[in-house]
Amino acid sequence: MRILLVAYDNDSYISWFPQGLAYIASACLKAGHEVNIYNQDVYHWPESHLTDLLNKERYDFIGVSACGGYYQYRKVLKISEAINNSKYRPFYVLGGHLCAPEPDYFLRKTLADAIVIGEGEITVINLLDALEHKQSLHSVNGIAFLENSQCIQTPRQALIADIDNIPFPAWDLFPIDHYALLRVPNMKNSERCMPVLSGRGCTFKCNFCYRLDQGFRGRSADSIVDEIKILKEKYAISYIIFSDELLMSSSPRTVELCESFIRNKLNIRWDCNGRLNYAKPDVLKLMKEAGCVFINYGIESMDEQALRNMNKALTVKQIISGIENTLAVGISPGFNIIFGNIGETAESLRLGVEFLLKYDDHAQMRTIRPVTPYPGCPLYYYAIEKGLVKDCADFYEHKHVNSDLQSVNFTNLSDDDFHRLLYEANQKLILNYYSACIKNTDEVLHKLYIEKDRLFRGFRQS
Repeated sequence: MRILLVAYDNDSYISWFPQGLAYIASACLKAGHEVNIYNQDVYHWPESHLTDLLNKERYDFIGVSACGGYYQYRKVLKISEAINNSKYRPFYVLGGHLCAPEPDYFLRKTLADAIVIGEGEITVINLLDALEHKQSLHSVNGIAFLENSQCIQTPRQALIADIDNIPFPAWDLFPIDHYALLRVPNMKNSERCMPVLSGRGCTFKCNFCYRLDQGFRGRSADSIVDEIKILKEKYAISYIIFSDELLMSSSPRTVELCESFIRNKLNIRWDCNGRLNYAKPDVLKLMKEAGCVFINYGIESMDEQALRNMNKALTVKQIISGIENTLAVGISPGFNIIFGNIGETAESLRLGVEFLLKYDDHAQMRTIRPVTPYPGCPLYYYAIEKGLVKDCADFYEHKHVNSDLQSVNFTNLSDDDFHRLLYEANQKLILNYYSACIKNTDEVLHKLYIEKDRLFRGFRQS
């Protein structure tokens, strides 16, 4: 079948490589289908451009995947309208965390023909086979669709146990030279980067996480090394962003991966998402030796009770120790703190600001955002139970209008006081960040003119 996969425009100058789409594309190619990518993310075409393309080109199947978020919600509605207005409208499928938790709502709202729920590599191929052979959609596991105005949800497709068997992303279908220019903390201007998944899932169950698939499945070190070698040789990639939820899923696994990178002499620099309870000196030293320069940590709060309420499985002591250990070995930590979870107070926010002002190494600007109960996460169903949110339509149409504004108030603060406190907190953090930038720039000036630094390359944007 002839397939068009849409990489939507997320309003970024340099876009994140759409890994999920690339995995689906690879599975479709392996199954013998023709696949094209619609790179709205790179070229910023208006939605009318997609309608025009579908009016000129005949596709059998079109797929769009999106994560949860107010921007993604409104973007998917616009793309859906463009697809539905086309003369030769293909079979339209939605995937990703945006739609999967509430398929009934999204099927009616977008007029999509089906929604893929969960991991898509097997489900999409089975769906394509059913369409090609004119079989009932009931025969395909892992999808939802409307039949006689009823939402039918088939049994979940079993997760792929050995994810080493999943084909590498179909990089050749994408403009890699665009994605390789994405910049992340501590990257050199001359480096080219690409994301790599070291595993799927997470062993933890935070109340604000809307992951649908349970557990963690890690790839073998050999498979990861093979992928990195291809990216280096074929696309001159020198920096890897490990994009999975948790590369540091355990200390032994982290050590195994790092030793493999060193043994294979990959000579790459990289970053990952980590857990502070695993941020021990010996592990971090090995990560540094293997090329790690940045670890993004989910801290969420410096309030002990709030951490328990959100089921974070971390203590304040572990957070402080892990951050100090990370800084001590020369790796930059990424500080993710949110505010407004169950039981948090003005004091919770103050503790978070105090912590960031003390430990932030200014590798990137960090602000504190309000917690958002995305459909699919335990906090969302808690909000519905407490009458704070009516349903998915209420959440996306009325509550969740911006990721930096409160969508649901789980605190005893008024909405106005909540936003005033966030304003004051982030004002301190942003002014502190720019003060550090000014100080660093002054040091560069001194080194240039007083110490006659011949390596200076100009005050250019990175």
